[in-house]
Amino acid sequence: MSSQELSFTANVDRQFLRAANLLDLPPGLAQQIRTCNATYTVRFPVRLRERIHVFTGYRSVHSDHISPVKGGIRYSLAVNQDEVEALAALMSYKCAVVDVPFGGSKGGLCINPNDYDDHEIEQITRRFAYELIKRDLIHPSQNVPAPDMGTSATEMAWIADEYQRLHPTEMDALACVTGKPVYKSGIAGRVEATGRGIQFALREFFREPLDVRRASLEGSLDGQRVIVQGLGNVGFHVTKFLSLEDGAKVIGVIERDGALTSDEGLDVVAVKDWIKTTGGVQGFPGATFVANGGSVLESDCDILIPAALEGVIHAQNAAQIKAKLIIEAANGPITAAADEVLRTRGVVVIPDLYANAGGVTVSYFEWVKNLSHIRFGRMERRAQEATQALMLTEMERLSAFVGSDKWAPTENFRTNYAKGADELELVRSGLDDTMRDALQAMRERWHEDEKVDDLRLSAYLIAIQKIALSYQSKSLG
Repeated sequence: MSSQELSFTANVDRQFLRAANLLDLPPGLAQQIRTCNATYTVRFPVRLRERIHVFTGYRSVHSDHISPVKGGIRYSLAVNQDEVEALAALMSYKCAVVDVPFGGSKGGLCINPNDYDDHEIEQITRRFAYELIKRDLIHPSQNVPAPDMGTSATEMAWIADEYQRLHPTEMDALACVTGKPVYKSGIAGRVEATGRGIQFALREFFREPLDVRRASLEGSLDGQRVIVQGLGNVGFHVTKFLSLEDGAKVIGVIERDGALTSDEGLDVVAVKDWIKTTGGVQGFPGATFVANGGSVLESDCDILIPAALEGVIHAQNAAQIKAKLIIEAANGPITAAADEVLRTRGVVVIPDLYANAGGVTVSYFEWVKNLSHIRFGRMERRAQEATQALMLTEMERLSAFVGSDKWAPTENFRTNYAKGADELELVRSGLDDTMRDALQAMRERWHEDEKVDDLRLSAYLIAIQKIALSYQSKSLG
């Protein structure tokens, strides 16, 4: 990426201002929405390997127009104040777009987790959590983290345990963090949530013929050629679901050590297993290895899914992108300069502040579950099954009365109809509903407002207006 490119925060600001300038907001309100409220830097020591190591961490609160604020914690050597502030801003807008009642926050620890063993990561995580908890930067009703790049359900379990240790009498303590393991009051479907949300977003996009035509595509998801950059949790799940459930063909996978391509389509489950075994994609049988993986971003495909780091599509390569539709699985993978180039060329982009909102949506479900102290489906599942069993019995009675097996329910119908929805099915249903509703609102402005020529602008307009209404209902004096 060129050194002339804007910083991550400046890229987000540029997109914000592009939308805010089209809105008639009261003086000063746009600045309040845009400005990051606070960023806390903590430095703390941990004794490891017979010496003291000092670590630097951040927690940024972009907007608390609604409480609590929400946002992941990432572990990476690239973590810095600019990054966490940009990601916190995106969280504010993201939650507003999909109607999740959280403000925006983000956190990070400047560390390479691969440099430490599991016990050391636990020590570091617990101490980092302690530093944030004592400042109320982790709290069920004020600031609720989740996993992000370099962290997982394991780290969230340690954070929850640390919070409970420091607040032993707080009944809602487990709601202090989401993305926990299911056994630690997490929720079914959280690991797959962002990838599943992207699948639901693409399904909704392809339901509307006008959307598909504007992307110079045709038909359904079945047969669409997909390239994914990054086969981590998000990239793996979305390509697995698209290929196995929707008939899409994954023709390219880009990873750290290079890329794999195959016109016949790649088995992403097998590729993921290969990466786990060998540490990279090189040598995977039955595919072409490309050492310069970044060049595959420019390969011909129907759908491009950047699912790794920010800024991978920039001013220097945007003109060479051949994908007709790009869906941002990562945060900020397209710079503002590149976005302008793609827009001019007619490439349709489904933006990050909507596309990857599946994670925070299911985190919201987990938070609600923790506050209600009961898993989804526990009260109604068996009653639903009993009602449906009654319906099946009546259908069988009528079939016997008519005396024709043509009226009898099939075994497949019987099995599926009689089963009550469990937590995973309810979570997926809620996520599907969320992604559908949000894209329907975005497309309405995109197709009907002549000033709105892309989905990103539409999403920002919707987010800013919702946040503005929230601020206007508060006393700001």
